[in-house]
Amino acid sequence: MRYATIKKCDIANGPGVRVSLFVSGCTHRCPGCFNEVAWDFDYGEPFTQQTIEQIINLLRPGYIRGLTLLGGEPFDPRNQSTVVELLRQVKNALPEKSVWAFTGYLFEKDLLSGRLGDVGEYLSYLDVLVDGPFIQEKKNLSLRFRGSENQRLIDVPKSLAAGKTILWQDWQGESRGMK
Repeated sequence: MRYATIKKCDIANGPGVRVSLFVSGCTHRCPGCFNEVAWDFDYGEPFTQQTIEQIINLLRPGYIRGLTLLGGEPFDPRNQSTVVELLRQVKNALPEKSVWAFTGYLFEKDLLSGRLGDVGEYLSYLDVLVDGPFIQEKKNLSLRFRGSENQRLIDVPKSLAAGKTILWQDWQGESRGMK
């Protein structure tokens, strides 16, 4: 896997100050995408164990709330195993940090159905999933943590426990340290 960039202090892609990893490679190619450069799976830098260690060190300060995965497409089957290894190591080293992921895939149709392979371990590390492709005609700049009105903020642990999709609410996040 390759990655486009790592943002050390991101406040736009989840609550609080976060470290954001923009993976390379996306087949959705949504018109109006803010990050077209990351569509190419060969764009950017190689993702290595050293990259994982760098991300963990960036996450260590107390003012960093967590990690956000974006792209490109972090759930693309070509990226999944590397991202899961990153999440294993992050959760082992810093279990208190929240993890958000953005995907153009749909939670029920694509992820839970197994269409993209077994993503159970991957989902087990996530606190919030922002799902759905960016749709330019539904772009809304007033939305928090998403670009178009079709995208949802899903509380992954609650959804997995309930067996149905439960949307994330700001007040829920406060009790789990996800302000």
